[in-house]
Amino acid sequence: MIRSHLEYAQTVLWSPFRAKLIEEVEKVQKRATKILHGLRQLSYTRRLKKVQLPTLVYRRARGDD
Repeated sequence: MIRSHLEYAQTVLWSPFRAKLIEEVEKVQKRATKILHGLRQLSYTRRLKKVQLPTLVYRRARGDD
């Protein structure tokens, strides 16, 4: 649900050009994956692997190709 909201605001939010803005968007996904039961203690990369999600940075790069 969080990702769909982020993807909806594609122009400025989904493809920010400043590093600080990219980090802020990624923080939303980091917090959202911590909400999932049993994943809070894992690192962010392990949480993403567990739920089979790529980082938002990777998704933007893949989508821009």
